[in-house]
Amino acid sequence: MGEVVNLNRARKTKARMDEKAKAVANRVAHGRTRVEREQAEAERKRLSKHLDGAKLDD
Repeated sequence: MGEVVNLNRARKTKARMDEKAKAVANRVAHGRTRVEREQAEAERKRLSKHLDGAKLDD
């Protein structure tokens, strides 16, 4: 005879694994870490100030 399997436990385990796979895909598709977003924003501000400082007055 084969091994006895609790179908509820197997179903829930499969659902958890599917959710984890979906979360990984979403992180790859959409996500940057908070630090990366803050660094990009700081760099954008720094470049903007540098550009404004180089403007010639009319």
